[in-house]
Amino acid sequence: MYYKRTLSKIIKNVSSTFPAVLMNGPRQVGKTTLFEHLINDKRTYVSLDDPRVRAIAKSDPALFFKTYVPPILIDEVQYAPELFPYIKMIIDKEKKNGLFWLTGSQMFYLMKNITESLAGRVALLNLQGLSQREKKKELICSPFLPSFKLNNKKNTPTFNLEEIYTIVWKGSYPRLISETKMKWELFYESYVNTYIEKDVRSLVNIIQEHNFLKFLKIVAARTGQLLNYNSMANDIGISVNTVKSWISILETSGLIFLLYPYSTNITSRLIKTPKLYFFDTGLACYLTGWDTVKVLQNGAMNGSMLETYVVSEIIKSYWHNGKKARLYFYRDKNQKEIDLIIEQNNILYPIEIKRTANPTIDDVKNFNTLKAFTKNVGTGVVICLVDSPLPITKNDLAIPLTYI
Repeated sequence: MYYKRTLSKIIKNVSSTFPAVLMNGPRQVGKTTLFEHLINDKRTYVSLDDPRVRAIAKSDPALFFKTYVPPILIDEVQYAPELFPYIKMIIDKEKKNGLFWLTGSQMFYLMKNITESLAGRVALLNLQGLSQREKKKELICSPFLPSFKLNNKKNTPTFNLEEIYTIVWKGSYPRLISETKMKWELFYESYVNTYIEKDVRSLVNIIQEHNFLKFLKIVAARTGQLLNYNSMANDIGISVNTVKSWISILETSGLIFLLYPYSTNITSRLIKTPKLYFFDTGLACYLTGWDTVKVLQNGAMNGSMLETYVVSEIIKSYWHNGKKARLYFYRDKNQKEIDLIIEQNNILYPIEIKRTANPTIDDVKNFNTLKAFTKNVGTGVVICLVDSPLPITKNDLAIPLTYI
């Protein structure tokens, strides 16, 4: 089963205005499948996963482009950085848009080549796993923004607690969603092994691979928490610099997202450390040993996994529309917190994420702290387990988790 991706319309638009489009994202999120559903008879498809094709691309780029003539889709382009100067030459010579569609799952390899060769010539897009809206096959998926207009989403279904945690536990990788007979544990075991084998081995020496797997599990156990390099380094027995390097690997390969605190430097009382979130809650559950929905639902991480899921979904709603996600959190040294802040058009929209079906005014009390900043404060929401939108104050409301 193919799930239509929100990013489809964005690819068509940017292909008409840029010579090259690069879609970045972790393995198995559907980059190639998405491009293949948009491809026409005039565009050639070639994958650098094929060692024979890769050898030509690396040893003789000129011959490669005589064999595979643009317009072209090149899959896993990071395997042959030798192609980038030739892509630049072809773009500058042809002066046409939409010549190159590129995919990559190792952004730490790609960015240097893009900066040096394709600056101003390539549109960068990010793809993650299926969003909640894509799973529901919603054709119009705009970036999420708190608003009392959410009261009008009367046909949006809601889920009970077990259904919600089934969604959180299963994760968002398209193959796992579309192939109902796919074994959850086997999928993620293979995924982690493939990720380490193909994406990490060239960056982490073989002696450290065991530590890297341990590191993955420790990071997953900290999803939704402030990033603490020293604590992780002590738990694994490696240096802080190594932890920082490995966090960078996870971030650039699209497995985690660092959410930074909102600040305009008006006070020194704010926490400056970012929070860490896994993009795929299924992968986080696998790494932390939550092997069934029931165990997760009743376990110690049920709140942090739910928060991780919501943050990930909101990020996807922006990235899959080709937009930057201006997301932050708030926490000061007096322990006043706001889980998420969306900044748009000089307005701050506060969001709390709660595992409750009975939100109260206490859940939005910290929203007033944003008035200290020199920006307007928009509608605030509590994303929780209510069955339908519920006003809390004249400026804030609670909405079901399925409304994001």
